[in-house]
Amino acid sequence: MSRKDTLVSRIPKLGERVERKDVVSVIKLHGVITPQASPLAARGVINLAAMESALKRAFAPERLKAVALQINSPGGAPTQSGLVAERIRKLADSKGVPVIAFAEDVAASGGYWLACAADEIYAHRTSMVGSIGVISGSFGFAGLLERFGIERRLYTAGENKSRLDPFSPEKPEDVEWLRKLHTQLHDMFVEWVKQRRGDRLSDSEDLFSGDIWLGSKALELGLVDGLGNLREVLEERYPDAEIAVAEPKKPLLARLGVASPAAAVLDAVQHRAIWSRFGL
Repeated sequence: MSRKDTLVSRIPKLGERVERKDVVSVIKLHGVITPQASPLAARGVINLAAMESALKRAFAPERLKAVALQINSPGGAPTQSGLVAERIRKLADSKGVPVIAFAEDVAASGGYWLACAADEIYAHRTSMVGSIGVISGSFGFAGLLERFGIERRLYTAGENKSRLDPFSPEKPEDVEWLRKLHTQLHDMFVEWVKQRRGDRLSDSEDLFSGDIWLGSKALELGLVDGLGNLREVLEERYPDAEIAVAEPKKPLLARLGVASPAAAVLDAVQHRAIWSRFGL
């Protein structure tokens, strides 16, 4: 048989049914959740803009059996956590497929918010899970400016426009305002967890204290449904399915190999501070 005949023989005939395998898509949600998209690398940053292409590809296969979320995130921006989680739910409901989350090193704070977008959550026994709370931090430089004789000039329209300015003395009323904001966000986080986890949650008083637990304890508290890793659970449930990883598209500068050392250092310092809260 000639090479041409061999190639032609491999083309399905008209009306012939092509056998397709079932698919389980895997979405990697790794890194800090931040609205600031990096022009250098999509990996290590989670936000809706960065993840949209991967989410669409993950839910696109015709014979899709399930979507797995591989989560390794210390959290970050609450709005982006909510946007990504809501997008996952919308796609899952439209396709009618189950979503299973797998916590790796950390699924904390916004990372756990993302995990709750799944119908089931699994963790390794050493995974750090939870941190259902709200945190923000800053520095105060007013004393430093005074020490070096630097005069702060700030002009605003609106009495509350300069709240929590790091170069001005801290005001009790500003701190109280921030605490109220944190409480509102915390209430939304708690409501989301209760909505998604339902009666699987325990009645522990510490559940929404912002504390974090290892996987085994998280299972007792109802924050996860079981202990296990992505490979073993998916192979057991979908032994004949093809595992397909949906990666986000790389930004243009990353594809061109262009990097900004200053931007990379600043990103690394900020992200390092967030990860270090969990000893990582």
